[in-house]
Amino acid sequence: MSPQSSDRESYFPAIEKKYGQPMSYWFAVMKDLSDRKYPEQIAYLKEEHGFSQGHANALVMYSRGSTSSKKFTTVAEFYKTLDAKQVKTCKAIFKVIQSKYPDLELVIAWNQPMLRKEKAYVFGISPTKNYLLMAPWSKDVLEQFAPKMPNLGVNKKTIGIPSDWKIDEKLLLGMVKARLAEL
Repeated sequence: MSPQSSDRESYFPAIEKKYGQPMSYWFAVMKDLSDRKYPEQIAYLKEEHGFSQGHANALVMYSRGSTSSKKFTTVAEFYKTLDAKQVKTCKAIFKVIQSKYPDLELVIAWNQPMLRKEKAYVFGISPTKNYLLMAPWSKDVLEQFAPKMPNLGVNKKTIGIPSDWKIDEKLLLGMVKARLAEL
């Protein structure tokens, strides 16, 4: 059974008991895995140490600096967890898009800010420690606009941008227009 608290530390006593090592040991393991991506870290803990998904997630996320799994209910709450550069960039991105498409609703979904039209998601932003990820919610849109983003980190579903990214209005509005055309 998972702890009632949203603090990731609330899992630590169960982790120590179930896997037989103090948290200092598990923090050392995570330090050795620090250059790996989230899925690789989770897989390692599950495969090599028999961790459950919940315990692995608590340890990995805590090691990555997320001490709480608290769910945000408002965008304002979400912004309080970001650094000033990231807040400024997120607000500017959403302002550009909502100025052109005021019918898009800014909501929290998957604990991140997303723009949606009715029940369909159109655009979202996910923060990381060192950069932001933009999501146009469409593989086709991402593929269509990838050539226009040679200096950005285009992934399978997201685009990595610097935390202080100089807003490219034409790019943003083009992606949103293409995504809306799919709906």
